[in-house]
Amino acid sequence: MSLFKNLPFEWLVGLRYTRAGKRSARNSFISFISLISMAGIALGVAALIVVLSVMNGFQKEVRDRMLSVLAHIEVSDANGALPDWQQTAKEAFLDKDVKGAAPYVAGQAMMTRDDTVRGVVVRGVLPEEEPKVSDVAGQIKQGNFNDLRAGEFNIVLGLELARSMRARVGDKVTLIAPQGQVTPAGVIPRLKQFTVVAIFEAGHFEFDSSLAFMHLDDAEKMFRLSAPSGLRLRIANMQEAPQVAQDLSRILTGDVLITDWSQQNRTWFAAVQTEKRMMFIILTLIIAVAAFNLVSTLVMTVTDKQADIAILRTLGSSPGSIMKIFMIQGALVGLIGTAIGVAGGVLVALNVDVIVPFIERLLGVQFLPRDIYLISALPSDLRWPDVGTIGMVAVILAFLATLYPSWRAARVRPAEALRYE
Repeated sequence: MSLFKNLPFEWLVGLRYTRAGKRSARNSFISFISLISMAGIALGVAALIVVLSVMNGFQKEVRDRMLSVLAHIEVSDANGALPDWQQTAKEAFLDKDVKGAAPYVAGQAMMTRDDTVRGVVVRGVLPEEEPKVSDVAGQIKQGNFNDLRAGEFNIVLGLELARSMRARVGDKVTLIAPQGQVTPAGVIPRLKQFTVVAIFEAGHFEFDSSLAFMHLDDAEKMFRLSAPSGLRLRIANMQEAPQVAQDLSRILTGDVLITDWSQQNRTWFAAVQTEKRMMFIILTLIIAVAAFNLVSTLVMTVTDKQADIAILRTLGSSPGSIMKIFMIQGALVGLIGTAIGVAGGVLVALNVDVIVPFIERLLGVQFLPRDIYLISALPSDLRWPDVGTIGMVAVILAFLATLYPSWRAARVRPAEALRYE
């Protein structure tokens, strides 16, 4: 209690106005509108935190699934082949952030089986080296990734690609290389039959439906290459890939091209970031609407308290002090609403994996059918910088909402306000 006694009188009056005071019908209505404003701010803040957390979760989930197949950094030769990939790998390991390296051959081909034809992205790898840069070996659903042996012309297919080709482990598929063979009779396409030895599922439709792995030596023969296309690298922290790629450009010798995962998927990540910004703006409007309610609450309070304002002015209070009283009242409503919203939003965002299944069981529905979205659980990734930004925006909007009513209160003339009292 002594703490409140030591506060400036503007704070004491502002705190008192925040409470209902005398229980008249008008005061009760003003308190109700104030409570609605507080609830609106809390709801807007909580909704924004939960939605951004879920969007971050989806982005992280898709990114992790992409990077389970893609490398963090790719190094390729400007001439199309990297003859001495071992030397390039040795130079790359001079950077302490590089944790794994493996050569690859990249190419495209047509795959046929019976009357089915599909375009595929072919990647030639060394089965013993590939686990250092990707998780494909751990995503095998049928067969064995290590059955990719040089000279045996075996192949590993994505799950959706295998389904579309109606191919199982042990079946044969035919690959048609784009580089034809020139003969006196004309250009004849080069065909080679491969045996399916494994099927993988990355959980990302683009890769599961179009990617195929074969042994590095077989890929070089298929595409008539004398050396691997390049080197794939894995680093300690994938978020630092752009910086590490920049550092490697100063370390690696030769005419090499270096790209990181964010460059390879620039369009997708740009689209996600744009969507997040737009969602942030749209949901911030909920908080803005609640702030408008706060304006009406304070205007009604100023109208109701004109006599009190006039008395304070006659006792020597300055217009600035009067303005501060109502700014404190509005700011407290905004702060309390923001605090409740942050607490509620964080609680929901951290427990989405429990709340959503409960609602699904309660209503008998499934929000994310696995056969459509490939993600059966709603992911959530709460980021504290986002929480801080949302809280700050809510407090600023609430503070801005207090300016006009407070300015209007400061302009009340004591003589006119007390004329009919």
